[in-house]
Amino acid sequence: MQITFLLNGETTQYSLSDASVTLLDWLREYRGLTGSKEACREGDCGACTVMLSDATGSRAINACITLMAQLHGKALRTVEGIGNSAAPHPVQQALIDQHGSQCGFCTPGIAVALAAAHLNGEHDHDAALAGNLCRCTGYAPIIRAAESAAAQPVPDCMHEDAKALAATALAQISSGGCGGADSPPAYLPENADDLAAWLLAQPSSTLVAGGTDLGLAVTKALKPLGEAVFLHRCADLQQVTTSADEIRIGAGVSIAQLLRAMAKPHPAFAALLKRFASPQIRAMATLGGNIANGSPIADAPPVLIALGARVHLRRGDVRRQVALEDFYLGYRKQDRTPGEFIEAVTIAARAPNLRAYKLSKRFDQDISTLCAAFNLSAKAGRISEARVAFGGMAAVPARARKLEAALIGQPLDDIAEGAVSLSLGEDFAPISDFRGSAAYRMQAAENLIIRYARDLAGEAVSVLEVAS
Repeated sequence: MQITFLLNGETTQYSLSDASVTLLDWLREYRGLTGSKEACREGDCGACTVMLSDATGSRAINACITLMAQLHGKALRTVEGIGNSAAPHPVQQALIDQHGSQCGFCTPGIAVALAAAHLNGEHDHDAALAGNLCRCTGYAPIIRAAESAAAQPVPDCMHEDAKALAATALAQISSGGCGGADSPPAYLPENADDLAAWLLAQPSSTLVAGGTDLGLAVTKALKPLGEAVFLHRCADLQQVTTSADEIRIGAGVSIAQLLRAMAKPHPAFAALLKRFASPQIRAMATLGGNIANGSPIADAPPVLIALGARVHLRRGDVRRQVALEDFYLGYRKQDRTPGEFIEAVTIAARAPNLRAYKLSKRFDQDISTLCAAFNLSAKAGRISEARVAFGGMAAVPARARKLEAALIGQPLDDIAEGAVSLSLGEDFAPISDFRGSAAYRMQAAENLIIRYARDLAGEAVSVLEVAS
Protein backbone atom coordinates (compact mmCIF):
# COMPACT_ATOMS: atom_id res chain seq x y z
CA MET A 1 0.00 0.00 0.00
CA GLN A 2 1.37 3.42 -0.98
CA ILE A 3 0.45 6.16 1.48
CA THR A 4 1.07 9.87 1.02
CA PHE A 5 1.07 12.52 3.73
CA LEU A 6 2.83 15.66 4.88
CA LEU A 7 5.54 15.21 7.51
CA ASN A 8 6.63 18.45 9.11
CA GLY A 9 5.69 20.32 5.95
CA GLU A 10 7.21 17.94 3.39
CA THR A 11 5.26 15.58 1.13
CA THR A 12 6.18 12.04 2.14
CA GLN A 13 5.38 8.78 0.38
CA TYR A 14 5.81 5.44 2.06
CA SER A 15 5.24 1.91 0.78
CA LEU A 16 3.48 0.18 3.65
CA SER A 17 3.93 -3.59 3.57
CA ASP A 18 2.63 -4.24 7.10
CA ALA A 19 -0.66 -2.65 8.19
CA SER A 20 0.31 -3.14 11.85
CA VAL A 21 3.19 -0.62 11.78
CA THR A 22 2.58 2.17 14.30
CA LEU A 23 3.37 5.79 13.68
CA LEU A 24 5.64 5.98 16.72
CA ASP A 25 7.76 3.05 15.61
CA TRP A 26 8.07 4.49 12.11
CA LEU A 27 9.03 7.95 13.37
CA ARG A 28 11.70 6.69 15.73
CA GLU A 29 13.11 3.71 13.83
CA TYR A 30 12.79 4.72 10.19
CA ARG A 31 12.91 8.52 10.24
CA GLY A 32 15.09 9.17 13.29
CA LEU A 33 12.53 11.58 14.76
CA THR A 34 13.09 10.54 18.36
CA GLY A 35 11.53 13.60 19.98
CA SER A 36 8.30 11.62 20.21
CA LYS A 37 8.95 9.39 23.19
CA GLU A 38 8.05 5.76 23.74
CA ALA A 39 6.57 5.06 27.17
CA CYS A 40 3.19 3.47 27.90
CA ARG A 41 2.39 2.43 24.29
CA GLU A 42 -1.31 2.55 25.10
CA GLY A 43 -2.26 6.19 24.62
CA ASP A 44 -2.27 6.98 28.32
CA CYS A 45 0.80 9.11 29.08
CA GLY A 46 1.01 11.49 26.10
CA ALA A 47 4.81 11.32 25.76
CA CYS A 48 4.39 10.40 22.09
CA THR A 49 1.92 13.19 21.26
CA VAL A 50 2.02 14.51 17.69
CA MET A 51 -0.32 16.81 15.75
CA LEU A 52 -2.51 15.55 12.91
CA SER A 53 -4.25 17.86 10.42
CA ASP A 54 -6.77 17.36 7.64
CA ALA A 55 -9.73 19.19 6.13
CA THR A 56 -11.54 19.12 9.49
CA GLY A 57 -8.73 20.86 11.40
CA SER A 58 -5.75 20.06 13.59
CA ARG A 59 -5.57 18.08 16.82
CA ALA A 60 -3.16 16.30 19.13
CA ILE A 61 -3.07 12.49 18.86
CA ASN A 62 -1.05 9.62 20.32
CA ALA A 63 1.56 8.28 17.88
CA CYS A 64 1.99 5.02 19.80
CA ILE A 65 -1.45 3.63 18.89
CA THR A 66 -1.87 5.35 15.52
CA LEU A 67 -1.24 3.09 12.55
CA MET A 68 0.65 4.34 9.51
CA ALA A 69 -2.21 3.83 7.07
CA GLN A 70 -4.28 6.31 9.08
CA LEU A 71 -1.99 9.13 7.91
CA HIS A 72 -2.91 8.82 4.24
CA GLY A 73 -3.93 12.19 2.82
CA LYS A 74 -3.27 14.03 6.09
CA ALA A 75 -0.54 16.23 7.58
CA LEU A 76 1.63 15.38 10.57
CA ARG A 77 3.72 17.59 12.84
CA THR A 78 6.10 16.17 15.43
CA VAL A 79 7.85 18.16 18.13
CA GLU A 80 10.68 18.68 15.64
CA GLY A 81 8.23 20.29 13.23
CA ILE A 82 6.49 22.84 15.44
CA GLY A 83 9.69 24.83 15.94
CA ASN A 84 13.48 24.59 16.09
CA SER A 85 16.42 26.01 18.00
CA ALA A 86 16.55 29.06 15.74
CA ALA A 87 12.82 29.75 15.95
CA PRO A 88 11.16 27.74 18.73
CA HIS A 89 7.40 27.60 18.99
CA PRO A 90 6.07 30.07 21.62
CA VAL A 91 5.04 27.09 23.75
CA GLN A 92 8.54 25.61 23.55
CA GLN A 93 10.12 28.93 24.54
CA ALA A 94 7.65 29.40 27.37
CA LEU A 95 8.42 25.94 28.77
CA ILE A 96 12.08 26.96 28.87
CA ASP A 97 11.39 30.36 30.42
CA GLN A 98 8.98 28.99 33.03
CA HIS A 99 11.20 26.00 33.93
CA GLY A 100 8.48 23.62 32.79
CA SER A 101 10.83 20.69 32.22
CA GLN A 102 12.97 18.65 34.56
CA CYS A 103 13.87 15.22 33.21
CA GLY A 104 12.37 16.25 29.86
CA PHE A 105 10.95 12.88 28.84
CA CYS A 106 7.33 14.00 28.81
CA THR A 107 8.07 17.54 27.62
CA PRO A 108 7.95 16.96 23.83
CA GLY A 109 4.44 15.53 24.07
CA ILE A 110 3.35 18.37 26.33
CA ALA A 111 4.78 20.92 23.89
CA VAL A 112 2.89 19.42 20.94
CA ALA A 113 -0.38 19.14 22.88
CA LEU A 114 -0.11 22.79 23.90
CA ALA A 115 0.91 23.82 20.38
CA ALA A 116 -2.21 22.18 18.96
CA ALA A 117 -4.37 23.96 21.54
CA HIS A 118 -2.52 27.23 20.80
CA LEU A 119 -3.26 26.82 17.07
CA ASN A 120 -6.95 26.22 17.77
CA GLY A 121 -7.27 29.12 20.21
CA GLU A 122 -8.08 26.87 23.15
CA HIS A 123 -7.32 28.37 26.56
CA ASP A 124 -8.49 25.61 28.91
CA HIS A 125 -4.95 24.40 29.48
CA ASP A 126 -5.91 21.81 32.08
CA ALA A 127 -8.22 20.18 29.54
CA ALA A 128 -5.60 20.36 26.79
CA LEU A 129 -3.10 18.55 29.03
CA ALA A 130 -5.50 15.91 30.38
CA GLY A 131 -3.77 13.32 28.19
CA ASN A 132 -0.22 14.24 29.20
CA LEU A 133 1.33 13.02 32.42
CA CYS A 134 4.17 14.77 34.24
CA ARG A 135 5.47 13.58 37.59
CA CYS A 136 8.82 15.32 38.09
CA THR A 137 8.26 18.98 37.23
CA GLY A 138 4.67 19.20 38.36
CA TYR A 139 1.94 20.99 36.44
CA ALA A 140 2.23 24.50 37.88
CA PRO A 141 5.20 25.68 35.74
CA ILE A 142 3.72 23.92 32.71
CA ILE A 143 0.40 25.74 33.12
CA ARG A 144 2.30 29.02 33.61
CA ALA A 145 4.09 28.32 30.34
CA ALA A 146 0.80 27.67 28.56
CA GLU A 147 -0.66 30.90 29.92
CA SER A 148 2.45 32.81 28.91
CA ALA A 149 2.35 31.47 25.35
CA ALA A 150 -1.38 32.00 24.88
CA ALA A 151 -1.01 35.66 23.88
CA GLN A 152 1.76 34.96 21.37
CA PRO A 153 0.89 34.74 17.65
CA VAL A 154 0.70 31.35 15.96
CA PRO A 155 3.91 30.73 13.97
CA ASP A 156 3.49 30.80 10.18
CA CYS A 157 4.67 27.21 9.84
CA MET A 158 1.64 26.03 11.81
CA HIS A 159 -0.64 27.36 9.05
CA GLU A 160 1.31 25.80 6.18
CA ASP A 161 -0.23 22.34 6.48
CA ALA A 162 -3.77 23.59 5.87
CA LYS A 163 -2.62 25.41 2.74
CA ALA A 164 -0.73 22.39 1.44
CA LEU A 165 -3.65 20.03 2.09
CA ALA A 166 -5.86 22.31 0.03
CA ALA A 167 -3.37 22.43 -2.83
CA THR A 168 -4.21 20.53 -6.00
CA ALA A 169 -1.01 18.49 -6.10
CA LEU A 170 -1.51 16.77 -2.74
CA ALA A 171 -5.21 16.32 -3.34
CA GLN A 172 -4.44 14.42 -6.55
CA ILE A 173 -1.80 12.27 -4.90
CA SER A 174 -4.03 11.36 -1.98
CA SER A 175 -7.30 10.71 -3.78
CA GLY A 176 -8.56 7.22 -4.50
CA GLY A 177 -6.77 4.19 -5.84
CA CYS A 178 -4.46 3.74 -2.88
CA GLY A 179 -6.25 0.76 -1.42
CA GLY A 180 -5.41 -2.78 -2.39
CA ALA A 181 -4.27 -6.20 -1.26
CA ASP A 182 -0.81 -6.36 0.30
CA SER A 183 0.70 -8.74 2.78
CA PRO A 184 -1.23 -8.59 5.06
CA PRO A 185 -4.17 -7.35 2.96
CA ALA A 186 -5.26 -3.79 3.68
CA TYR A 187 -7.71 -1.39 2.10
CA LEU A 188 -8.62 2.31 2.32
CA PRO A 189 -12.20 2.74 1.06
CA GLU A 190 -13.30 6.19 -0.06
CA ASN A 191 -16.91 5.87 1.13
CA ALA A 192 -19.43 3.53 2.72
CA ASP A 193 -20.29 1.94 -0.63
CA ASP A 194 -16.66 0.93 -1.15
CA LEU A 195 -16.56 -0.41 2.39
CA ALA A 196 -19.75 -2.43 1.95
CA ALA A 197 -18.46 -4.01 -1.27
CA TRP A 198 -15.10 -4.88 0.30
CA LEU A 199 -16.70 -6.49 3.36
CA LEU A 200 -18.93 -8.67 1.21
CA ALA A 201 -15.79 -10.10 -0.38
CA GLN A 202 -13.63 -9.98 2.77
CA PRO A 203 -16.05 -10.36 5.71
CA SER A 204 -13.32 -11.28 8.19
CA SER A 205 -11.48 -7.97 7.72
CA THR A 206 -10.64 -5.93 10.82
CA LEU A 207 -12.23 -2.48 10.70
CA VAL A 208 -9.93 0.32 11.88
CA ALA A 209 -11.73 3.59 12.58
CA GLY A 210 -9.86 5.51 15.28
CA GLY A 211 -7.85 2.47 16.34
CA THR A 212 -7.65 3.59 19.95
CA ASP A 213 -8.53 0.09 21.15
CA LEU A 214 -7.10 -1.94 18.27
CA GLY A 215 -3.85 -0.06 18.66
CA LEU A 216 -3.40 -1.69 22.05
CA ALA A 217 -3.90 -5.12 20.52
CA VAL A 218 -0.92 -4.34 18.31
CA THR A 219 1.33 -2.71 20.91
CA LYS A 220 0.46 -4.64 24.07
CA ALA A 221 -0.86 -8.02 22.91
CA LEU A 222 1.47 -8.00 19.86
CA LYS A 223 -1.33 -9.21 17.59
CA PRO A 224 -1.06 -8.44 13.86
CA LEU A 225 -4.12 -6.87 12.30
CA GLY A 226 -4.46 -9.37 9.48
CA GLU A 227 -6.90 -8.20 6.82
CA ALA A 228 -7.51 -4.55 7.68
CA VAL A 229 -9.82 -1.84 6.39
CA PHE A 230 -9.02 1.75 7.40
CA LEU A 231 -12.11 3.95 7.52
CA HIS A 232 -10.76 7.46 7.99
CA ARG A 233 -11.40 8.45 4.33
CA CYS A 234 -15.11 7.55 4.46
CA ALA A 235 -16.42 11.09 4.87
CA ASP A 236 -20.01 9.91 4.47
CA LEU A 237 -19.65 8.00 7.75
CA GLN A 238 -18.49 11.15 9.55
CA GLN A 239 -21.61 13.30 9.31
CA VAL A 240 -24.07 14.47 11.98
CA THR A 241 -27.51 15.48 10.70
CA THR A 242 -30.43 16.77 12.75
CA SER A 243 -34.16 16.77 12.07
CA ALA A 244 -37.05 17.85 14.25
CA ASP A 245 -37.28 14.47 15.97
CA GLU A 246 -33.90 12.77 15.74
CA ILE A 247 -30.17 13.18 15.34
CA ARG A 248 -28.33 10.82 12.99
CA ILE A 249 -24.67 10.27 13.89
CA GLY A 250 -22.38 8.55 11.41
CA ALA A 251 -20.38 5.65 12.82
CA GLY A 252 -17.15 7.40 11.83
CA VAL A 253 -17.88 10.56 13.83
CA SER A 254 -15.07 11.10 16.31
CA ILE A 255 -15.80 11.53 19.99
CA ALA A 256 -14.38 15.07 19.77
CA GLN A 257 -16.77 15.88 16.92
CA LEU A 258 -19.65 14.26 18.79
CA LEU A 259 -18.87 16.32 21.89
CA ARG A 260 -19.22 19.51 19.87
CA ALA A 261 -22.40 18.28 18.18
CA MET A 262 -24.07 17.38 21.50
CA ALA A 263 -23.27 20.65 23.28
CA LYS A 264 -26.63 22.28 22.48
CA PRO A 265 -29.16 19.45 22.07
CA HIS A 266 -27.82 17.24 24.87
CA PRO A 267 -25.43 19.16 27.15
CA ALA A 268 -25.39 16.34 29.72
CA PHE A 269 -24.08 13.97 27.06
CA ALA A 270 -21.45 16.52 26.03
CA ALA A 271 -20.36 16.92 29.66
CA LEU A 272 -19.86 13.18 29.96
CA LEU A 273 -17.87 13.06 26.72
CA LYS A 274 -15.44 15.62 28.15
CA ARG A 275 -14.39 12.82 30.50
CA PHE A 276 -14.00 10.32 27.68
CA ALA A 277 -10.30 9.40 27.89
CA SER A 278 -8.19 12.41 26.77
CA PRO A 279 -8.11 14.99 23.95
CA GLN A 280 -5.69 12.76 22.02
CA ILE A 281 -8.02 9.78 22.25
CA ARG A 282 -11.21 11.76 21.59
CA ALA A 283 -9.64 13.14 18.42
CA MET A 284 -9.30 9.63 16.95
CA ALA A 285 -11.87 7.39 18.67
CA THR A 286 -15.23 7.06 16.90
CA LEU A 287 -18.75 6.51 18.13
CA GLY A 288 -19.11 3.42 15.95
CA GLY A 289 -15.95 1.98 17.40
CA ASN A 290 -17.08 2.66 20.95
CA ILE A 291 -20.30 0.78 20.26
CA ALA A 292 -18.82 -2.08 18.23
CA ASN A 293 -16.05 -2.64 20.75
CA GLY A 294 -18.77 -3.96 23.04
CA SER A 295 -17.15 -3.08 26.36
CA PRO A 296 -19.53 -3.28 29.34
CA ILE A 297 -17.96 -0.07 30.67
CA ALA A 298 -17.94 1.97 27.44
CA ASP A 299 -18.96 5.56 28.20
CA ALA A 300 -21.31 6.36 25.31
CA PRO A 301 -23.71 3.36 25.18
CA PRO A 302 -25.59 4.01 28.45
CA VAL A 303 -26.39 7.56 27.33
CA LEU A 304 -27.33 6.41 23.85
CA ILE A 305 -29.64 3.75 25.26
CA ALA A 306 -31.29 6.34 27.50
CA LEU A 307 -31.85 8.43 24.36
CA GLY A 308 -33.55 5.54 22.59
CA ALA A 309 -30.68 4.94 20.19
CA ARG A 310 -31.10 2.73 17.17
CA VAL A 311 -28.11 1.21 15.43
CA HIS A 312 -28.20 1.29 11.62
CA LEU A 313 -26.44 -1.76 10.18
CA ARG A 314 -25.42 -2.44 6.59
CA ARG A 315 -24.31 -5.51 4.70
CA GLY A 316 -23.79 -4.84 1.01
CA ASP A 317 -26.91 -2.95 -0.06
CA VAL A 318 -29.07 -4.45 2.69
CA ARG A 319 -29.76 -2.19 5.64
CA ARG A 320 -31.54 -2.81 8.91
CA GLN A 321 -31.77 -1.19 12.31
CA VAL A 322 -31.94 -2.47 15.86
CA ALA A 323 -32.36 -0.85 19.27
CA LEU A 324 -28.96 -0.42 20.89
CA GLU A 325 -30.01 -2.30 24.04
CA ASP A 326 -30.89 -5.28 21.82
CA PHE A 327 -27.68 -5.02 19.79
CA TYR A 328 -25.66 -6.43 22.71
CA LEU A 329 -26.34 -10.15 23.05
CA GLY A 330 -23.72 -10.88 25.71
CA TYR A 331 -20.16 -10.05 26.67
CA ARG A 332 -18.44 -9.03 23.40
CA LYS A 333 -21.34 -10.61 21.46
CA GLN A 334 -23.46 -8.51 19.12
CA ASP A 335 -26.37 -8.82 16.71
CA ARG A 336 -24.11 -8.37 13.69
CA THR A 337 -23.47 -10.85 10.87
CA PRO A 338 -20.17 -11.34 8.97
CA GLY A 339 -19.65 -8.51 6.51
CA GLU A 340 -22.11 -6.25 8.33
CA PHE A 341 -20.98 -2.95 9.79
CA ILE A 342 -22.43 -0.05 11.76
CA GLU A 343 -23.31 2.77 9.41
CA ALA A 344 -24.94 5.22 11.82
CA VAL A 345 -26.79 5.71 15.10
CA THR A 346 -29.96 7.73 15.58
CA ILE A 347 -31.05 9.27 18.88
CA ALA A 348 -33.87 11.52 20.08
CA ALA A 349 -33.31 15.16 19.19
CA ARG A 350 -34.71 16.37 22.51
CA ALA A 351 -34.45 15.06 26.06
CA PRO A 352 -34.54 18.00 28.51
CA ASN A 353 -34.31 15.75 31.58
CA LEU A 354 -31.34 13.72 30.32
CA ARG A 355 -28.48 13.42 32.79
CA ALA A 356 -25.38 11.21 32.74
CA TYR A 357 -22.87 10.45 35.47
CA LYS A 358 -19.53 8.67 35.41
CA LEU A 359 -17.73 7.29 38.47
CA SER A 360 -14.02 6.52 38.16
CA LYS A 361 -10.92 6.66 40.29
CA ARG A 362 -9.56 9.63 38.31
CA PHE A 363 -11.68 12.45 36.96
CA ASP A 364 -9.78 12.69 33.67
CA GLN A 365 -8.66 9.89 31.40
CA ASP A 366 -9.93 6.92 33.35
CA ILE A 367 -12.11 3.91 32.71
CA SER A 368 -15.55 3.92 34.32
CA THR A 369 -16.24 1.94 37.43
CA LEU A 370 -19.87 2.82 36.83
CA CYS A 371 -21.71 4.95 34.30
CA ALA A 372 -25.40 5.85 34.47
CA ALA A 373 -27.80 7.74 32.23
CA PHE A 374 -31.32 8.87 33.12
CA ASN A 375 -34.00 10.20 30.80
CA LEU A 376 -37.33 10.70 32.56
CA SER A 377 -40.45 12.57 31.51
CA ALA A 378 -43.09 13.84 33.89
CA LYS A 379 -46.73 14.91 33.80
CA ALA A 380 -48.26 16.84 36.68
CA GLY A 381 -45.07 16.33 38.65
CA ARG A 382 -45.10 12.54 38.38
CA ILE A 383 -42.87 10.35 36.23
CA SER A 384 -44.71 9.25 33.09
CA GLU A 385 -41.87 7.77 31.01
CA ALA A 386 -38.49 6.39 32.03
CA ARG A 387 -35.38 5.22 30.23
CA VAL A 388 -32.48 4.39 32.55
CA ALA A 389 -29.28 2.64 31.50
CA PHE A 390 -26.09 1.59 33.27
CA GLY A 391 -22.61 0.58 32.27
CA GLY A 392 -20.43 -1.44 34.63
CA MET A 393 -23.36 -3.25 36.23
CA ALA A 394 -23.57 -6.22 33.85
CA ALA A 395 -21.75 -7.96 31.01
CA VAL A 396 -23.16 -5.36 28.61
CA PRO A 397 -24.49 -1.80 28.87
CA ALA A 398 -28.14 -2.37 29.75
CA ARG A 399 -31.44 -0.77 30.60
CA ALA A 400 -32.73 -1.03 34.15
CA ARG A 401 -36.23 -2.12 33.18
CA LYS A 402 -37.44 -3.08 36.68
CA LEU A 403 -36.25 0.25 37.97
CA GLU A 404 -37.97 2.06 35.09
CA ALA A 405 -41.25 0.36 35.96
CA ALA A 406 -40.85 1.23 39.64
CA LEU A 407 -40.23 4.89 38.84
CA ILE A 408 -43.38 5.34 36.77
CA GLY A 409 -45.94 7.25 38.79
CA GLN A 410 -43.54 8.47 41.46
CA PRO A 411 -43.06 12.18 42.16
CA LEU A 412 -40.16 13.41 40.05
CA ASP A 413 -38.73 15.43 42.94
CA ASP A 414 -39.10 12.72 45.61
CA ILE A 415 -38.06 9.34 44.27
CA ALA A 416 -38.69 6.57 46.82
CA GLU A 417 -35.30 5.16 47.82
CA GLY A 418 -36.74 1.82 48.89
CA ALA A 419 -38.27 1.12 45.50
CA VAL A 420 -35.00 2.15 43.87
CA SER A 421 -32.95 -0.29 45.93
CA LEU A 422 -35.32 -3.20 45.45
CA SER A 423 -35.68 -2.66 41.70
CA LEU A 424 -31.96 -2.32 41.03
CA GLY A 425 -31.36 -5.62 42.80
CA GLU A 426 -33.79 -7.26 40.37
CA ASP A 427 -32.16 -5.66 37.34
CA PHE A 428 -28.48 -6.27 38.08
CA ALA A 429 -26.02 -8.52 39.87
CA PRO A 430 -22.72 -6.66 39.35
CA ILE A 431 -19.33 -8.30 39.71
CA SER A 432 -16.40 -7.32 41.88
CA ASP A 433 -13.10 -6.38 40.24
CA PHE A 434 -10.16 -4.10 40.91
CA ARG A 435 -12.22 -1.01 40.05
CA GLY A 436 -14.93 -1.68 42.61
CA SER A 437 -16.77 -4.36 44.53
CA ALA A 438 -20.26 -5.54 43.66
CA ALA A 439 -21.59 -3.93 46.85
CA TYR A 440 -19.94 -0.62 45.97
CA ARG A 441 -21.39 -0.65 42.47
CA MET A 442 -24.90 -1.36 43.74
CA GLN A 443 -24.73 1.34 46.41
CA ALA A 444 -23.22 3.82 43.98
CA ALA A 445 -25.95 3.10 41.42
CA GLU A 446 -28.64 3.76 44.04
CA ASN A 447 -26.91 6.99 45.04
CA LEU A 448 -26.78 8.16 41.41
CA ILE A 449 -30.55 7.90 41.18
CA ILE A 450 -30.91 10.17 44.20
CA ARG A 451 -28.28 12.45 42.68
CA TYR A 452 -30.36 12.61 39.51
CA ALA A 453 -33.47 13.68 41.41
CA ARG A 454 -31.52 16.41 43.20
CA ASP A 455 -29.91 17.47 39.93
CA LEU A 456 -33.33 17.98 38.36
CA ALA A 457 -34.38 19.93 41.44
CA GLY A 458 -31.57 22.40 40.76
CA GLU A 459 -29.18 21.36 43.52
CA ALA A 460 -25.43 21.47 42.89
CA VAL A 461 -24.30 17.89 42.32
CA SER A 462 -21.03 18.29 40.41
CA VAL A 463 -18.12 16.38 41.91
CA LEU A 464 -15.93 19.38 41.05
CA GLU A 465 -17.87 21.66 43.39
CA VAL A 466 -16.76 21.62 47.00
CA ALA A 467 -18.94 23.23 49.67
CA SER A 468 -18.05 23.76 53.30
